[in-house]
Amino acid sequence: MPDLKTTPQNKSLFNASVIVAALGYFVDIYDLVLFSIVRIPSLRDLGIVSPAALLEEGVLLLNMQMAGMLIGGVIWGILGDKKGRLSVLFGSIFLYSVANIMNGFVNDIPMYAFLRFVAGLGLAGELGAGITLVSEVLPKEKRGYGTMIVATIGISGAILAGVVGEYFGWRTAYFIGGGLGLLLLFLRIGVYESGMFKSLQSSSHVTRGNFLSLFTNGKRFRRYLKCILVGIPIWYVVGILITFSPEFGVVLGVTEAVSAAKAVSFCYLGLVFGDFFSGFLSQRFKSRRNIILVFLLLTAGFVALYLLSGGLAVNSFYVLCAALGFASGYWAVFVTIAAEQFGTNIRATVTTTVPNFVRGAVVPLTLAFEAFKDSWGLVPTAMALGGLSLTVAAISILTLEETYSKDLDYLEPV
Repeated sequence: MPDLKTTPQNKSLFNASVIVAALGYFVDIYDLVLFSIVRIPSLRDLGIVSPAALLEEGVLLLNMQMAGMLIGGVIWGILGDKKGRLSVLFGSIFLYSVANIMNGFVNDIPMYAFLRFVAGLGLAGELGAGITLVSEVLPKEKRGYGTMIVATIGISGAILAGVVGEYFGWRTAYFIGGGLGLLLLFLRIGVYESGMFKSLQSSSHVTRGNFLSLFTNGKRFRRYLKCILVGIPIWYVVGILITFSPEFGVVLGVTEAVSAAKAVSFCYLGLVFGDFFSGFLSQRFKSRRNIILVFLLLTAGFVALYLLSGGLAVNSFYVLCAALGFASGYWAVFVTIAAEQFGTNIRATVTTTVPNFVRGAVVPLTLAFEAFKDSWGLVPTAMALGGLSLTVAAISILTLEETYSKDLDYLEPV
């Protein structure tokens, strides 16, 4: 694969690109999980009161958001390789910020669903563009620490979302999220485009952002699919076990009503520490694959404990949510692997679409959950989905190339 000339990399771990990418992901995560937090109060305020309807409409709105992310992931990913990492980073922040402000004004389900779709389109771009930029501007020995910082700071946005959603009302929570995003756009000064991309941009003969090329070569497609499958257990935990924790709390006999906002906050508190330690350990032990395998085993153990526990005190249940978050906190390493698997001319496309396809996997997961929960039961259905997602993730990571300290300055033949 031909090398590309690049401008010198920024060796400072806390350079402007890392800071803005981390803060962008902070707002991204705040907005991404906010619906899970305000699902019940917002739907009740719109006239949905029965438990069955709350679950049904909640699944619909969540799926609209995730469908937007699937479509947006492809669009932003292609733009990231064709127009640049920065244009996607700031364009996506602007779109999801405006959409979330508009969410604060909704008065009916159809408009709510449409705006969750638009918000999903915007939310799809920030992480992939940020991780691609950070991976390319930092030296290969430090990029794992850079993506660790982005994920650790970013995921803590969910904790703020939990606090705001619980105590400030759902409309205000949406206004705050959108306002934070618009405020972040003023921080774009001092952030520069990736040297690898700028060098690539000057090469007119190189094909950039060819999404279909991921499907025209069997070996490349399998590599791409494995990157996606590795991350699905993370969103199984967040999208099923945590989002519907109030319903699981009832079935599992938790002594008090479970607050979705608190469950999300505790889960993401665990994710913050999980992402920090998984990223740090992947650098310390110089292996992405081995660390993800360890965290998959931890996730399997805590999923079993969550689904098989009965009659827990509500605070013990929240501690279990935090433990689930920690165990599934390998998002930083997972996205870094995706960025490291492919060449510069298609890296943004991959790094943007992979996490969004993982998030979008919530759609088939929730549809399967809905389809089987009445006949199988809530817990057996969740256990079957968890077992499937963890198994395919383990097989995928075992058959992917180890990418620690891999030189990223190359082209993908397309």
